[in-house]
Amino acid sequence: MVSVGLVLGGGGVTGASFHFGTLLALEMATGWSPKSADVIVGTSCGSFVAAMIRHGQLDIETFVGESRTQDAMTDRLRSKVYRKTRPRGFGRWVRSGIVPALKHRPDLSVVLGSPGIYRTDGLVEWVEDSIGEAADTWPEAPTVIVAYDLKSRHRAPFGTTALPDVPIKTAVAASSAVPLVFDPVEIEGRWYVDGGVASGTSADLVLAHPEPLDLVIVIAPLASDAKRSGARFYEAMFDRVGKSALEAELEMIHQQWPTTDVLVLRPDDDVMKVTRPNPMAISNAVPAFLTTLGSMDTELARPEVWSILQRHLVAEPA
Repeated sequence: MVSVGLVLGGGGVTGASFHFGTLLALEMATGWSPKSADVIVGTSCGSFVAAMIRHGQLDIETFVGESRTQDAMTDRLRSKVYRKTRPRGFGRWVRSGIVPALKHRPDLSVVLGSPGIYRTDGLVEWVEDSIGEAADTWPEAPTVIVAYDLKSRHRAPFGTTALPDVPIKTAVAASSAVPLVFDPVEIEGRWYVDGGVASGTSADLVLAHPEPLDLVIVIAPLASDAKRSGARFYEAMFDRVGKSALEAELEMIHQQWPTTDVLVLRPDDDVMKVTRPNPMAISNAVPAFLTTLGSMDTELARPEVWSILQRHLVAEPA
């Protein structure tokens, strides 16, 4: 039986759209169910998608509910994702972000621990509404949700023995707490933010699987190879950082599991036009999903991609 690892990277609201579109296209093309993955690693928006997959909720209803127009879909998503809060935690920000940044050349880490505009309650509620009582537990199948620990300044892989047991809804909230956008999430006296601070993918965590996997699929919304015309200056920086971390992780997988096939699926230029320049834009969520479906129809059919899928995921005709 084929063993598969699934890595779901960060990428904001439109990154979740990219995940849904890519995974549904993959399932339609091959008949393979993502729920059957031997291990799933989810970061930021990928953590929410991981929770949905493990509980059989990878479908359009999870994404749009009963909405029948794009405006209604957008309003629904906005109500789930963006719950305003009163800025608080400035002392935490000084300790976690500002003071450490002053000790060396200031960089993006200065925002760590900053108060957010929104709280993560809506994300928790969305997980609860989607998977019910299972939101208070953890999936039986190996599932890792990656956040970032503000105190240790290292990634925090929930679902492993390195961290305490928590409900998956709490881990998703922590993993998705984008600095400056969402308040950090407190778990047992420690504060956590978006796992993408450490790596947009953390693909190397699949190496904790006791045996080498046959195939690792990495879906990386923020590690695109495409160069978008008219892109903002910071887009190339984020893609460069995302690709750099991912390339190092892929090299680790190759070194330890040389016979494992690895397939990386990234947004093309058409998808980038609707997912950028602001991956957190709710209004682009539905267009990003629809564009991804069309894009993946082409991407999965490419000979070098389809040959891998056919070797591992496409069932032989009876």
